[in-house]
Amino acid sequence: MDTADSLIISLEHVRKEFPDGFVAVDDFNLSVRRGEFVTLLGPSGCGKTTTLRMIAGFSIPSAGRILLNGEDITSLPPYKRPVNTVFQHYALFPNLDVYENVAFGLKNKRIPYEGKDWRGRPKTKYRRLSPEAIDEKVARALKIVDLEDMEDRDVSSLSGGQQQRVAIARAIVNEPQVLLLDEPLSALDRKMRKDMQLELKEMHRKLGITFIYVTHDQEEALSMSDTIVVMKDGAIQQVGTPESIYNEPVNAYVADFIGESNIYNATMAGERTVRFLGASFPCVDDFPLNEKVDVVVRPEDVVIMPSGKGRVEAKVSSRVFKGEMYQYVLLVGKSEVLCRSTEEYDLGEKVSFDVLPKNIQVMEKELVENEFKEAWLDGKGNVLLGEEEISFPVDYRQLLKGSRLDEEGALIGPKGNAYDLKDADVVLRIALDKVELEDDLSKGECQGTIVSAVWLGDHYQYMVRTEGEEDFVSDTPYQWNVGDVVAIHVAPENLRIELRKEISSYERRD
Repeated sequence: MDTADSLIISLEHVRKEFPDGFVAVDDFNLSVRRGEFVTLLGPSGCGKTTTLRMIAGFSIPSAGRILLNGEDITSLPPYKRPVNTVFQHYALFPNLDVYENVAFGLKNKRIPYEGKDWRGRPKTKYRRLSPEAIDEKVARALKIVDLEDMEDRDVSSLSGGQQQRVAIARAIVNEPQVLLLDEPLSALDRKMRKDMQLELKEMHRKLGITFIYVTHDQEEALSMSDTIVVMKDGAIQQVGTPESIYNEPVNAYVADFIGESNIYNATMAGERTVRFLGASFPCVDDFPLNEKVDVVVRPEDVVIMPSGKGRVEAKVSSRVFKGEMYQYVLLVGKSEVLCRSTEEYDLGEKVSFDVLPKNIQVMEKELVENEFKEAWLDGKGNVLLGEEEISFPVDYRQLLKGSRLDEEGALIGPKGNAYDLKDADVVLRIALDKVELEDDLSKGECQGTIVSAVWLGDHYQYMVRTEGEEDFVSDTPYQWNVGDVVAIHVAPENLRIELRKEISSYERRD
């Protein structure tokens, strides 16, 4: 359990709203332990750099407070905070050599000491560091970053990795309690970035101070951090060790962002049993019967085997040799399964697979709409879904602003480009209150059986399962019973489709 003495930084209900009304960070709560390597991880625009700038003092929170060693520093200017920042762009002085760049801050630094005023009373005074003290501190900093033999080098003659080390040496030479690093490796090539990841981790070990690191690179976060903070839209999604974030993501967003994942819509089929990809799998998580959930399976946890021996039958769609193993994409109907194996299978070969219960991560779904990730278009104005090939008429023009349909139903772009959308994979979304249920079975695009019913205060929420086991959730004020067979209807204007590839890949070339 963290104590006040073990914590160095605490952010309490921090919010940052800009004058134009944009909220970059909202209700951000985080405690950082002394000596910890913490990484703020997320896509561009998620608020991670804004959070770092507020810790550094370059930006003042709109609400909440920031504590350093238990003291409120929310409004304290940057130069009064015992933190230093390494920026994405190193901002070195091109006219100074390595030594002078690192020593620059020390030469302007004032050290407090206890003296006396002209009346002999105690008074805090300030003095500059001696040249010998500066030499000693610079030498130590350069040794930590492995540049001790380059004091006299012109910084413009250094490689990107060496310049980055100079920037770090300049930051640590002042012996900050916290080192903030804002995507410092993004300008380096892949090999140098990997080398610097290891070196930064070793620097952290040698210095023993707190690192707060910002990146959008999941590999950097997993390889260097003690703790990862996954962010989205200015809010924390999950905080944990690299192992817990990877193995036990709390939602589909984290699972998709951290590492490669197979993510499926699923339904609880029984006690510790979840159904997806047309099969029921035993699992270690338990949710109410028939609850819609998200399932995450990592590629390395899919056990591929010859046809007939596994739980699910599939076909090899692609194969890539990765040195120690093959990476496969298997097709189960229209669904893809990414997996890895040391065994060699041919393209098009029929195989099967299974997943151990402990390797199936079942997560609560935040149900705000019906989402079908494995839908496709027939190129004739319909979207299809599931093994039954349930067909809904839909307006393809929503895929491209300013487009139109020709006489054959093909999509024509605003510049006259034609697009062949036959078999194009899409994500289909339908609002919960737009799924209409009918007693007259002739009135819908498909039929299903009501498998669950919940009263939500002013309406019912039903789950309707088709023969092909596609689940539709409907919010409606009308009453049916579990077991009733109903028709499912969705008006074309209430269907939203999103291509899973860029539309340019469907452009006709003839």
